[in-house]
Amino acid sequence: MKNAITAALAAITIVLSVNTISAKEINPQITTEDVQNSQLKPVFDEYFAMKDALIKSDAKTTSAKAKDLLTAIGAVKMDQLKTAEHNAWMKVMKKITADAKAISSNQDLKKQRETFKSLSKSTYELIKASNPAETAYYQYCPMADANWLSKEKAVKNPYYGASMLTCGNVVETIK
Repeated sequence: MKNAITAALAAITIVLSVNTISAKEINPQITTEDVQNSQLKPVFDEYFAMKDALIKSDAKTTSAKAKDLLTAIGAVKMDQLKTAEHNAWMKVMKKITADAKAISSNQDLKKQRETFKSLSKSTYELIKASNPAETAYYQYCPMADANWLSKEKAVKNPYYGASMLTCGNVVETIK
């Protein structure tokens, strides 16, 4: 009788294990790492969109993209960040939020660009801690004495737009 019960339990365990393995192969679960990697991506994407608007010297779009950045900041679930990301987030969150608010509420391109310097500095600290899925380039303009992040290696300067579009250089590649 004991052997029959033991055999039945073993058979049930094997069947459940096979079903679990099959279910994972058919419908793989999103891993914790996937969720963590995606938490800050919208923040970075909105930063890049704002940078692109500054390159075009479009104050209205820059303001709108800053509002989108504020939305992305508000959607970050801190409990799903990796330790390094969480530490960086806690360090820069208030500054990034304040800079995005200042840019969103201003239509003066010169003031937007000045605030973008601070925003870029904070975003750099955050992206360094996040190990982004996409390569980012940290670029520097000596005329503005300021840095910014870009998805492209080619320099397109957000501080001077068309008047000095290629002024600057890549100082760091972040992978």
